[in-house]
Amino acid sequence: MAFRIGQGFDVHAFGDGDHVMLGGVRVPHARGIVAHSDGDVALHALCDAMLGALALGDIGTHFPPSDARWKGADSRAFVRHCDALLRERGWRVGNADITVICERPKVGPHARAMREAIAADLGIDIDDVSVKATTTETLGFAGRGEGIAAQAVCLLVRA
Repeated sequence: MAFRIGQGFDVHAFGDGDHVMLGGVRVPHARGIVAHSDGDVALHALCDAMLGALALGDIGTHFPPSDARWKGADSRAFVRHCDALLRERGWRVGNADITVICERPKVGPHARAMREAIAADLGIDIDDVSVKATTTETLGFAGRGEGIAAQAVCLLVRA
């Protein structure tokens, strides 16, 4: 097979803090994220998409929240680890598409920086990474401002 497709999803509750990490970028916000690592839902969803494409489990298998090594960890390291696993098996990310789901913070002003960070970590062109956002029109936990979610899809191609 010349390509594989994976999809991922992640969600975290808002908590105390003054920023959220999204796509490897520190985004100012009135709330922080409740998480074991830095809680970057965009990168966590991307990792799950990458791992899922090759049936390598999920982010919790590779970076369990029960392991103190990952307390406060930078999720960009997770992406680089997943990329190394793919490359060891002869694959690379051809493109990735990430959607952040929240009312706030606003993602648009930070989307290019997120794309740049992700592209750099994956060793691919910025044009092969999409980051966009949507709201839930004030419905559900995201609409009430209780948390944030992200979904990701990636295409793997032979390296």
